[in-house]
Amino acid sequence: MINVSETAAAKISELLTEENKAGSGLRVFVQGGGCSGFQYGLMIEENGQGAGDLVFESHGVKLFVDPISVRYLKGAEVDFVDTIAGGGFTIKNPTATSTCGCGQSFTVE
Repeated sequence: MINVSETAAAKISELLTEENKAGSGLRVFVQGGGCSGFQYGLMIEENGQGAGDLVFESHGVKLFVDPISVRYLKGAEVDFVDTIAGGGFTIKNPTATSTCGCGQSFTVE
């Protein structure tokens, strides 16, 4: 199961409305790269569920996750943080054994 915080859900809904993509969702994925071996990816998914995708719904937002990425994201939460330096989405991932300084790259055992 992958969740979205209330703050992130509100921001995602706002972005979907601004881009006239209400009813779409967020694709969450993992790909090789970054300084720790794997990195997260997020993008608006307009086409809905792809072959083999798992669909999670949290706080009214749909999340689409491919079957390979879901192995690395079990129990993860998409959050949105707003700081003086700016705002952005982050992923809190309990399966990550270490992360890099930017928080966008991680390692698993």
